[in-house]
Amino acid sequence: MSETSPEKSANIHTNDPFGSLLGYAPGGIAIYSSDYDSADEREFPDDAAYRSYLGDEYMGYKWQCVEFARRYLYLNHGMVFTDVGMAYEIFSLRFLRQVVNDALLPLQAYANGSRKRPEAGALLIWDEGGEFERTGHVAIITEVLSDRIRIAEQNVIHSRLPRGQQWTRELMMTVDASGGHTLHDTFTDTDILGWMIQTADPAHSLAQPVPPPELLTIRSARLPEHGQFAQPWLNEADPLEGTFVAAMGGQQLTSGDPYRYYTLSESAQHELIRATNEVHLMYLHATDRILKDDRLLQNFNIPRLLWPRLRLSWQNHRHQTITGRLDFCLDARGLKSYEYNADSASCHAEAGAILARWAAAGGLHAGTDPGRGLKNALTDCWKHRNHTPLVHILQDHDSEETYHARFMQSALASAGIRTKTVYGTEGLHWDSRGRLLDDDDQQILSVWKTWAWETVLEQLREDADGREVAPPIRTGYPGDTVRLIDVLLRPEVLVYEPLWTAIPSNKAILPVLWELFPKHRYLLDASYHLTPELASEGYAKKPIGGRCGDNVTLIGTDELDATAGKFGAQEHIYQQLWCLPQVGDNYLQICTFTVGGHYGGCCLRSDSTRIITGDSDIAPLRILSDEAFLKEAHGEG
Repeated sequence: MSETSPEKSANIHTNDPFGSLLGYAPGGIAIYSSDYDSADEREFPDDAAYRSYLGDEYMGYKWQCVEFARRYLYLNHGMVFTDVGMAYEIFSLRFLRQVVNDALLPLQAYANGSRKRPEAGALLIWDEGGEFERTGHVAIITEVLSDRIRIAEQNVIHSRLPRGQQWTRELMMTVDASGGHTLHDTFTDTDILGWMIQTADPAHSLAQPVPPPELLTIRSARLPEHGQFAQPWLNEADPLEGTFVAAMGGQQLTSGDPYRYYTLSESAQHELIRATNEVHLMYLHATDRILKDDRLLQNFNIPRLLWPRLRLSWQNHRHQTITGRLDFCLDARGLKSYEYNADSASCHAEAGAILARWAAAGGLHAGTDPGRGLKNALTDCWKHRNHTPLVHILQDHDSEETYHARFMQSALASAGIRTKTVYGTEGLHWDSRGRLLDDDDQQILSVWKTWAWETVLEQLREDADGREVAPPIRTGYPGDTVRLIDVLLRPEVLVYEPLWTAIPSNKAILPVLWELFPKHRYLLDASYHLTPELASEGYAKKPIGGRCGDNVTLIGTDELDATAGKFGAQEHIYQQLWCLPQVGDNYLQICTFTVGGHYGGCCLRSDSTRIITGDSDIAPLRILSDEAFLKEAHGEG
């Protein structure tokens, strides 16, 4: 019933071992036993082995209720719902994704007791509690009769179904005088939230829940000071921690108070999870739209000779991403997305490793670490991606890139993948057969890079003379130096992140998003031109290929903040002004990580100015229960 961890209700009698075929739902959708106590460790040696895929589409954990529901929708309707932590969280979603074109289709939710009659094919959702403990539950309604419904599900029934029966349970249904339909579970201690139907008609449906403003704020806290950070707290002999210390110029996490940290509520974290998964899919939908329309693509300042390769990358490697980072503003006003670093993202090492060391050294035990599962998520993702036995890690001569690469290297190693780190391109060469080799004469065929694609595009713009009919890639001449474009644009080299991620990483996508999803709760108005609305409300002026907050200007009634950088000559977009919240002396930005297209964790960045840059701090963050967060807010406990 949980999406993230194998669990079995203690009250459910088990007959058939884990993975046994119990029967079929309509459409020939297999129903499997999910008795984890009987799972064979030889067949399921680690977490990754429990992840269920159909082709490149992730279904969920074997063989839980969420996996079955997603697989049923995928096979019978070509749609899936986005990733969730627990089954009950599905009831807060309001869209399904059409897998053939990444279109987002409206999904309506109806409370148990609704005048909207349940339908065959609808999702049926239970709340957490009782038989379904903290996870909730989801099933598919397969038949609707006059006084009952039939459902198909996993992780409730663990014995073989009678021959020809395509449902697991029958639930009684009563209809009151006002036409309200109420379903009654076979368990006495559960709560059916309601059902969900893919339709654009909102009649009788529930509005999408939004956490109350007081649970969306970021609060400041401080560790009791006992000199915990007066002595070394990182192991400099460790490859990752040692490079981090070198990059920071000492054993420090931030440039400010080493005892300061921040807190978020669980409700805020759930909102971040929903937003991350949904916004990622909106970016995919916008990318698909852009790559089909030359008029849109020309706004991205990408040399035209690369357009065919962009489209091929999208067609062939759409699902071959590893990770990206979404930047959000979160406060009592709600949650807004600024942009997506989909092709090269930082902060993983801090969120996935360093902050845990800081908390241990400081003696912080309250709440949970929002980055604790990031490395495992990356490991699982690598195990389900295409790559050669050796993956080259390609990075610049930069101390931050070094510890970032070391963290990714540890995830690759956990996945059983051999790696070699290449600094710059100086040690690369071609042999007499034209193969691209490293300094140990190992062929380069799979690459994970720290460079953004914009760096490659800059080289391409410089080298393309206007007469080129294809990217000017050097190859087969041992005497020539190898450039970045000669590696990352070489057709036989598989690159992570794929070339198409240059589109969602380019801020020229923001006006397209606003056009496709106008007034969406997670988006900000954006335009290629300064509109009267933006001029009156205030705006951020951003270079389309900018990185690290360079050359950004914030305009309110006057100029609020601005940064310098190397992207000043680029085309710009204009985005609605939505300033970061100030907590104490710092402005705070929430960053969430996508891993394989799903939420993988989050971190917090802080700065004394309103613009987060490459030099901004990573601030410690903890997730508190709603109750504990509100007590903290009111100075209790």
